[in-house]
Amino acid sequence: MYKNEKLYKINLILLVLISFYLGAQVKQGHTNKNKFRQLYDQFSDPNKYHNAAGAPGVEYYQQKVDYVMDIELDDKNSKLYGEERITYTNNSPDYLPYLWLQLDQNIRKKGSPALEKNGDGSSVTQRPSSFVSSYLNEPFDGGFNIEWVLDAQQKPLSFKINQTMMRVDLPKPLAPNEVFVFNIKWWYNINNHVEGRGRSGYELFNEDGNKAYVIAQFFPRLCVYNDVEGWQNYQFWGNGEFALEFGDYEVNITVPSDHIMEATGSLQNPKEVLSREQYRRFQASESSYEKPVVIINQDEATAKESFFSKKKSTWKFFAKNVRDFGFATSRKFIWERQAVQIGLQKVMAISIYPKEGNPLWQEYSTKAVVQTLKTYSKFTFDYPYPKAVSVHAKNQGMEYPMICWNYGRPDEDGTYSDRTKFGMISVIIHEIGHNYFPMIVNSDERQWGWMDEGLDTFLQYLTEQDFGISNPKSIGNLEKYPSRRGDPKKIVSYMAGNQDFISPVMSNPENVFQLGPNAYAKPATALNILRETVMGRDAFDHAFKTYAKRWMFKHPTPEDFFRTMEDASAIDLDWFWRGWFYSTNVVDIGVKNVKRYYFSDMPDLKAEERLESFGYDLENLPDMVFKIDEDSESFDLNLATDTSIKGSEILKEYLREEGFNPDVAPPKYFYEVEFEKPGGLVMPLIVEYSYADGTTERVKYPVQLWRKNDASVKKIITSDKELIGVTVDPDLQTADVNLDNNNWPKQEVPSDFEKFKEKIKG
Repeated sequence: MYKNEKLYKINLILLVLISFYLGAQVKQGHTNKNKFRQLYDQFSDPNKYHNAAGAPGVEYYQQKVDYVMDIELDDKNSKLYGEERITYTNNSPDYLPYLWLQLDQNIRKKGSPALEKNGDGSSVTQRPSSFVSSYLNEPFDGGFNIEWVLDAQQKPLSFKINQTMMRVDLPKPLAPNEVFVFNIKWWYNINNHVEGRGRSGYELFNEDGNKAYVIAQFFPRLCVYNDVEGWQNYQFWGNGEFALEFGDYEVNITVPSDHIMEATGSLQNPKEVLSREQYRRFQASESSYEKPVVIINQDEATAKESFFSKKKSTWKFFAKNVRDFGFATSRKFIWERQAVQIGLQKVMAISIYPKEGNPLWQEYSTKAVVQTLKTYSKFTFDYPYPKAVSVHAKNQGMEYPMICWNYGRPDEDGTYSDRTKFGMISVIIHEIGHNYFPMIVNSDERQWGWMDEGLDTFLQYLTEQDFGISNPKSIGNLEKYPSRRGDPKKIVSYMAGNQDFISPVMSNPENVFQLGPNAYAKPATALNILRETVMGRDAFDHAFKTYAKRWMFKHPTPEDFFRTMEDASAIDLDWFWRGWFYSTNVVDIGVKNVKRYYFSDMPDLKAEERLESFGYDLENLPDMVFKIDEDSESFDLNLATDTSIKGSEILKEYLREEGFNPDVAPPKYFYEVEFEKPGGLVMPLIVEYSYADGTTERVKYPVQLWRKNDASVKKIITSDKELIGVTVDPDLQTADVNLDNNNWPKQEVPSDFEKFKEKIKG
């Protein structure tokens, strides 16, 4: 009885409130955090444009944009002039009051916000060239100068430029199925792409005064308009690449008459721009299936370097159903062409390069192009375009339909390291491979960099391995081609890094700290693991090819890829997409404990306590068999090593009644192996069991093993041989970031510092 009635009431109220609160806490529950739950909460809903199977829906549409352009290069002043006629076909169900165009060159305008997008600080060390560039040189003034925008009747159209975008206002909204034709005239200063690693521009060769041009993003281009975002209006900030519509291109490019040029599309007037001998070689190359035909050799290219023609030639190209256009031109170019059969079509594999690229380029460039066309076509679809061109450009790696720029330059004396050689071959494979992703399977690079870079890097890995087999001399004494990305163990250092600087793969490329690992290496490795460890090659290859064919010349989304891979394989992969693409979790799976045990008629103390808790009378137990493991005080090593049922007459008698020989039938050894998963990613559990007789057994448990316990699982191992070792992920197939717990008995794994010391010793 409380003496203070008021205090009693206060305490009673508090008790009621606490009880109510605790009850409410229990009733609240939680949302589904199981790693095998479906991805409905993160996927966009399927619809009539992108269906639930990951295929184009019944009302899928995309716009068509055709270009006719006249371009002139002012080699002396490094300027580019152009006029274009654009024919825009509105296949959408919407009325469009204006059109948006990309002006990507505007990233180089003085005062461009993109130049100030990153924080700045004083570096502890700085190269002299960087110091001069940062503090002394006058900033380059690039960007489009739009002279006019006119409709088909040559009447001015209102337009508004916003950074790297231009809005053209239409006289009236463009109705569904209508076509609008308009014209633009522009010019801009061409940048030196070696300074600042521009995606296009020129390289100046000081010793002879020549320039080699690789030109792209050189004309105002229509943005994508689709059912996903309407107008794709994310500004060009430098990392996120390009989202573009398909169309036909008719492009006439005027350059000095001693230049050699390659570009997107088929050359329409070779007789007009080539000498008689060059044209003969050009024609001969059309049937050169064994090796390249050299149209312009090194001696011929070198001889032209000292003469700067004042005459002009116009090269005419036509390209059907492409999403962009690029070209390369210089009097320095060596030019070679080789035919390769892809399915029912002949494709020309082409390389152009200055003498500075030799002897490396004449040996490997066209070979790399040929291998890329063969391997990528095997895993996706037959290459549909008439040619694929590799252009040598210092410090470059960039792609456009049918043409790309690639680095890889020997030293001045012509020697080169394996690093330079393999780097060149790899970048050629990668950039030629971009013809498939995203030049044909046309994902939105501005939003999802991994959809072109990651898929392309995955196929690059497969192609590199094929290249090493097809060209054994190229890899010398190496067992296989030394791919930089794709092998699971090579992504471990990134995934195990500081989480403050790691983003999920499903991030915009402008907003990640490490774009290479994020958009290239991690998704490529994930797909390699998916193929080799999760799905198996047959299921993966069929599903991947299905995706590629479904979305040829169309605009897929990430969900289209994820859904198609499941739809075409009958394998639920939501757990995989969530872990590898939507999170920054890591793989860490190990051996927690291994216990030997045997069976006895007598319970140990732990078993007695459990039986009592269930209400059993320990003096009058029914026939039961009890497991005695190594943690038990009753454990007898002699019983464990002799026979697993020696201590159980009940079990022996039962076996006799069932027709088994109790001295032969039961396994001699029983083990309980507990596996732990400190890492957040669920993965199949690959285990190698080692036995005293020197034999091993490899077992792959399905990933679903973790669905009811995300922390640890147990497996029973029975054998007539003594178990002496357990190894998780013995071939490093899963990108496990911690090998310290992968073995039983525990093995000492050298620290990162110890590995580093051994490396520098070597």
